[in-house]
Amino acid sequence: MLIIFFSTGSIFSQQTLIKGSVKDAMSYQPLEGVVITIEETKQQTQTDAHGEFVFSINVPLGEQVLNISKVGYVSKRYPVIVYEHQIVDITDMTLELESSSSQDLFTITLSDDELDDDTQGLGNISGLLQSSPDIFQRTVAFEFSASFFKLRGLDSDQGSVMINGIEMNKIYNGRPQWSNWGGLNDVMRNQEFSIGLAPSNYNFGGLLGTINMNTRASQMRSGKRVTYSSSNRSYTNRLMATYTSGLLKDGWGYTLSLGRRWGNEGYQDATLYSSNSIFISVEKIINDKHSFNFTGIYSPNKRGKVAPNTQEIYDLKGIKYNEYWGWQAGKKRNSRIKEVNEPIIILSHYWDINNKTKLNTNIGYQFGKLGNSRLAYGGANSNVSSDGTIIFENGGRNPSPTYYQKLPSYFERNFPNDLEFAYGAQQAFLNYGQINWEQLYDTNLISATQGRNAAYMLYEDRVDDTQLTVNTILNSELNEHLLVQASINYKSLKSKNYAEVLDLLGGSGFLNVDSFDGVQFDLKNPNTIVGVGDTYGYNYNMFANVISGYAQAQFKYDKWDFFISGGITSTKYQREGLFQHEAFEGNSFGKGEILSFMGLGVKAGSTYKIMGKHIVGINAGYIAKAPSIRNSYSNSRVNHNIVPNISEEKIMSLDASYIFRSPIVKAKLTGFYTKLENANEISFFFADGIGNVIADSGTQQSGSDDNEFVQEILQGINKNYLGVELGFEAQVTPTIKLKGATALGQYSYTNNPDLYLSSDRFENIYLGTSKLKGYKLAVGPHRAYSIGFEYRDPDYWWFGATANFFDETYVDINPLTRTNNFFTDVDGLPFIDYDEDLAKKMLKQETFNDYMLVNLVGGKSWRVKGYYIGFFASVNNVLDEVYKTGGFEQGRHANYRQLRDDQALNKPVFGSKYWYGRGATYFLNLYVNF
Repeated sequence: MLIIFFSTGSIFSQQTLIKGSVKDAMSYQPLEGVVITIEETKQQTQTDAHGEFVFSINVPLGEQVLNISKVGYVSKRYPVIVYEHQIVDITDMTLELESSSSQDLFTITLSDDELDDDTQGLGNISGLLQSSPDIFQRTVAFEFSASFFKLRGLDSDQGSVMINGIEMNKIYNGRPQWSNWGGLNDVMRNQEFSIGLAPSNYNFGGLLGTINMNTRASQMRSGKRVTYSSSNRSYTNRLMATYTSGLLKDGWGYTLSLGRRWGNEGYQDATLYSSNSIFISVEKIINDKHSFNFTGIYSPNKRGKVAPNTQEIYDLKGIKYNEYWGWQAGKKRNSRIKEVNEPIIILSHYWDINNKTKLNTNIGYQFGKLGNSRLAYGGANSNVSSDGTIIFENGGRNPSPTYYQKLPSYFERNFPNDLEFAYGAQQAFLNYGQINWEQLYDTNLISATQGRNAAYMLYEDRVDDTQLTVNTILNSELNEHLLVQASINYKSLKSKNYAEVLDLLGGSGFLNVDSFDGVQFDLKNPNTIVGVGDTYGYNYNMFANVISGYAQAQFKYDKWDFFISGGITSTKYQREGLFQHEAFEGNSFGKGEILSFMGLGVKAGSTYKIMGKHIVGINAGYIAKAPSIRNSYSNSRVNHNIVPNISEEKIMSLDASYIFRSPIVKAKLTGFYTKLENANEISFFFADGIGNVIADSGTQQSGSDDNEFVQEILQGINKNYLGVELGFEAQVTPTIKLKGATALGQYSYTNNPDLYLSSDRFENIYLGTSKLKGYKLAVGPHRAYSIGFEYRDPDYWWFGATANFFDETYVDINPLTRTNNFFTDVDGLPFIDYDEDLAKKMLKQETFNDYMLVNLVGGKSWRVKGYYIGFFASVNNVLDEVYKTGGFEQGRHANYRQLRDDQALNKPVFGSKYWYGRGATYFLNLYVNF
C-alpha cells in the first residue's frame, strides 16, 4: 500500500511546494534524471545530481499523485495531499532496478546483428528505441525487431545517435555503427530520447528522433556488476564486468567496464563471433561550475556474414544454410568476415554558468578500420608476356557453391531433355554445397609451380576513417515558461578506401588488373603483382566537412506546451583517386571536384493538456539535407563521377497524437505522414539483356553480347509514408499487466524517377524513367500487431508472453526492368513477341505470407546481504515459425524475353533472393550487482 504524505511545512509558509529526493533502493545513492510527474496536470521535473526535485510554480492543491520513473527502474506512484501555502516534503523515495533488465537483453541482441546495415540489407532502427518510455516504440524495439520492422518505414539514417552530445552517425551512409560500442550495456544505460520531430536538447534531430547516451562518470550508478550470458543468436557466450566509483570526495569519479563476446557459430552456419570491449570514463569536478569528463571506448569485433539465397537453395539446404564457408583442416572457414576496429575518444567540458544556463563543449575523435573480406577469382592463372600483353589461361571459376552454373536449375534450363545433369548438380550441392578451400589451394599451388600467378585470393574491402568532431551545446531556462537550446557542430572526415590482400591461398602473387577484360586498375603502375598486405583493385580517399548549427525555443504553460526549432548545415565532399584506372584515365586520379550542399531544417510542435488524463499533440517539419557520400558518387572506387542532377533531399513530415493516461491504462494513438522527394539510390549488379544500351554507348563488346557489371543510378525518387501507430498497457491487477501495439503503414513510391546506367565501358547512359509509381517500399512488414501480458510476483519473479503478427511484407523490386529497356530489343524496337498481360504478371510485386511470432521471457532476482542477484531468460519464436523478413529481385535478367524464359521454369535461375528470420532461439542472462 502506498503511503499518503501530508504537509510538513509551517502553516505560516507563504509558498506552496512539492519537493523531495529519490535514491537507488539497493545502493541508497541519489538518482539523477528521475522523472517526477504530477499526474493530474502532467507537470514534470527531473531530479538533479543530488537526487532532489521541487515543484514551485502553479502547484495544484488537494489530492494528487506523483509518478516516479526512470529508464531501467520500476516506476512508482505516490499519493500526496497538497495544502495552500504549505510544503509537501517527500525525502528518500526509492526506486528498484527493473528485475527483468529487458533493456539489457534487447540492447545486446539488437546492437550486434539486427541493427547491422549489411546483415539483412534492411537498416533497422530499433536500437534508437531501446530506452524510449513510449509504449509503442518499446514494443517496436523488443517485439518487432526480429522481423526487421522499420518504424514508420524509415531507415536508421533518419534518426540521430549521440554519445555525450557527439553524433555517431556515419557520414558515408548516415547510419550509426552500433558495434562500435557493443558489449558495453552497463555503461550505456543513461539515455535521453526524443521521439520523432519532438524537440531535442542536443541537436536538430531527424524524423525518428534523437538518442543521447550519457557516459559521465559522476552520473553513473556506483557499484559493481558482473554478467554472464548464453545465447544461440549471434554469439554463444558473453561476459561483462563493470565498476563505478561514484563521485568521490576529492571531486573525481571513474567507471571501468570490460566485456567479451564469442562463439564459433550463431543461428546460421559458420557465423563466428569474436568481440572484446573496454570502456573508461573519468570525470573531475573542478568546482560547482566546471567539470571535465574523458570517455574512451574500444570495442574491436569480427563476425562471419550470412548470404541471402534464392528459394531453390533454401528448399535444398534449409534456412540456416550459408554459402560463404567451407571446411579447412577440419574447421569451418567463412570467407566473408566483417571486422570493425574503431576506437572512440571524447573529451567533454561542462560549465554551469548559473543555475539556469549550462554550456557543454565536446571534442570527439574516432579512427581505425572497417573491413569486409571476400574471395577474388578469375584473375586466375594470368601472366604478362615480354611485350606487356596480359595472358589469361584457364581462368578460375567462381568459387561460390551457389554460382548459378552449379545449381540444378541451370541444367534444367539448358538440358531439359537430359535431367541427369540437373540430378548430378542437385546431389553435389546436397552432399557438400560449400566453398572447397582445398581445391582453391591446390589450383594456386599448381599455378605457382608452373610460374603463373594465383587464380584465387582472399582480400578485404577496407575503410580507414579518421574523424574529428567538435561541438558546443547551450541549454538555458530564460524564465519559468521559456527554455532555449542551441548548438554549433563541426565534423571533418578523411576516409581511406582500398582493397588489401589478406591471403594468397598458396599462390605466389595476384595480378592487379581486371581479370575479365584486362583493364589496369593502376595505370601508373601497370601489371603489378600484389602480395599479402598490398593494395589491390582500387585506392582512393574521400574527404568530408560538415558544419551545422541549430537553435530551439520551448514554451511551457499549464495547458499548452509548444516549440519551434531551426537548423542549417553546410556539407562538402571531395574524392581523391590514388589509382589511375585505365577505363577512366582522365577522371580517376587526383582530386575531383568539390560537391557542396546546403541543408535547412525547420520544425514546430504543440501539446495541449485537455485535462490530467487526456493530451493531444501535433508536430510538423521541413528538412532539406545533403545526400550521403554513398548516394552522391556513381562508382567512387574507379572514378570521380557524381550522380547526374544531384541536389539536396527534401522531406516534409507531420504527425499528431492523442495520449490517455490513468492509474490503470496508458495509451497513445499517433497518425503520421511523411513525403520524401529528390532522393538518390545506387545499386551494383551484373545485368543481361542490355545489348541496346551497350550499342547506344558506342563501345565495343567483349565476351557475352550484353552482359555487363553495371552501376544503376536512380535519381529524383519520391516516396510517401502514411500510417497509424497505437500502443497501450493496462495494469489490470497489482501483478498483471496487459500490453499491446499496432502499426498500420502504407509506404510507396509516388513518381517515376530517372534511371542511369554506368559501367567500366560507358558512363551515365540515360534509360528514361523507371515506372515505380505505386510500387510498395521494401521496408519490412507494413502492418504489425502485438498483444501480450506480464506477471510480476511480489516475491521478485516475473513472466511475460507476447504474440506478434506481421503482414504486407514486400520484395524489393528491380527498377531496371521497369524501364523501356525491358521491352526493347537490341535494334531499339519493341520485341515482336511482347505480351503486355504476361509482362504485367511478371512485374507484379511479390508479397510475403503473413506470420505470427510468439516470444516468452521471465526471470527472478534476490537480494542477499547487499548483493543483488538475478537471472532472466527469453525464448523468441517459440513455435519455430519459418518466415521471410525481406528480399530483392535480382537484376540479372533486364529484358522481357530473358525474364519470361527464366520465370517459366519451376526453379528460376535468377529468381528473387530472400532473407529468412531465425527459428526458435534463446537468451539467458545471469548477473550480480554489489
